[in-house]
Amino acid sequence: MKLHHALLVMASSLTFTGCASITKDSNQPIRVETYNKQDQMVEDVKCTAKNERGEWSTKTPGSLVVHRSGQNLEVKCQKDNAESGFAVLVSRANGGMWGNILFGGGIGAIVDHNKGTAYSYPDWVKVILGDSLVFDRKNNEENKIMTGQAASGDVLKKIQEDKTKEEEAAKKALEAQKAAQQ
Repeated sequence: MKLHHALLVMASSLTFTGCASITKDSNQPIRVETYNKQDQMVEDVKCTAKNERGEWSTKTPGSLVVHRSGQNLEVKCQKDNAESGFAVLVSRANGGMWGNILFGGGIGAIVDHNKGTAYSYPDWVKVILGDSLVFDRKNNEENKIMTGQAASGDVLKKIQEDKTKEEEAAKKALEAQKAAQQ
């Protein structure tokens, strides 16, 4: 009976704390809409997104299917006779990455980091033509369009500081887990 109970607990743990490779695809759809500064939707704008894993394009309103990465996603939206809109979509570690570190060990975290499955971008953004905006994943609300912040040096610096703290916390958690296993 005790063995049966132990196996049930282990199976439940694996089910609910699965690594990001299992719970997340290496690709992520991102919905993009473009507006002018008067908050009117502008259609048929070509938006191109890129990170170190590739480059993707769509016409707005539309969706991109991008390869996940720990690097931010840069988006440029252009239409003839209109100002361009720029956006930085901040990548953040998702729950699968933390589950790997806390429950699955370092190997799963390394695999998910390398595949990009450990990270997510905002999933629906409103790019304003004529502006440069930052969309931080930590402010994402599922099924709601996200308005960005002005891409000032202070905002970008704060985001980078936050991401550095997240990485340091993940490294400390991984080190503590390794120490506990020894």
